[in-house]
Amino acid sequence: MRRLAGLLVVPLLLLTTAACGGDDKGSESGSMKNGLPAITAGEKFGEKPTLAKGVGDPPKALKVNVLSEGTGAVTKKGDALQVNYLGQEWDETTPFDNSFDRKQPFELTLGAGQVIKGWDQGLEGQKVGSRVEIGIPPELGYGAQGQGDIKPNATLVFVVDILKAVTIPKSAEGTVVAQDNKDLPKVGTNTDGKQPSLTVPKVNPPTKLVSNYVLESKGEVVKDTDTVVVNYVAALWKDGKVFDSTYTMGKPANFPLGQLTLKGLKDGIAGKKVGSRILIVAPPSEAFGDQEKQGIPKNSTLVFSVDILAKM
Repeated sequence: MRRLAGLLVVPLLLLTTAACGGDDKGSESGSMKNGLPAITAGEKFGEKPTLAKGVGDPPKALKVNVLSEGTGAVTKKGDALQVNYLGQEWDETTPFDNSFDRKQPFELTLGAGQVIKGWDQGLEGQKVGSRVEIGIPPELGYGAQGQGDIKPNATLVFVVDILKAVTIPKSAEGTVVAQDNKDLPKVGTNTDGKQPSLTVPKVNPPTKLVSNYVLESKGEVVKDTDTVVVNYVAALWKDGKVFDSTYTMGKPANFPLGQLTLKGLKDGIAGKKVGSRILIVAPPSEAFGDQEKQGIPKNSTLVFSVDILAKM
């Protein structure tokens, strides 16, 4: 996301990318296994692991060890994944981050550029239920700039448990619902994966939250604690100007609703069915109020067309 990045509170980890690398293997020792640091405790899927320090030269190319293979579907580009992970630098003994302690799995869309390239490449083609260890050279991690406490040019080692994979459809589908209120925006009903039209009327905006079906599916109802995968287009009521769109970026967004700080968007999605397209109109009291946010003027009414593509 661009303009709406501030609507989420997300882990700092995994949010920059670099270019591709070469090919080599790390040295072997008692604290190494198949060229990557050995797990010294918590070896089973679902357990929080601890990792030995890397010995010798780190791998210069992406290296993936399948520590235990699951029996689920094979992950593919475009899938929404739910994982637990622990990450450590090659030459360190202390992890820089892990989701096990937070007791909150991490969600991503595979191949969408939401994570470092080593993750997108290393997790593709793995079976759900697998535990994999991934050695990521700097070129597929955070490169020369580093990230937070991660040193520049660091080789990273991750242990990742693949909990779930969901295939993402290209569009919402379902029964077309009449949009017969002339005082509300109109949303296109195309199901070809392209951005639907969004037309805002030249009338005063509503003062209360609006959340209406445009296409109503028969999917599961979304709870306010769920993570959903969505495509959306967002506009200002005042002039109908689009200020953000996942269609423009070419990839859907993952919304953990419990971490979504824009109340109108969160409340508008919760209670609706997966697979549907909805119109949301968020008055200032349900949006950013009297604060200007990321170029959005204060006291703005926001309009969204949201395709709820999947629920994690």
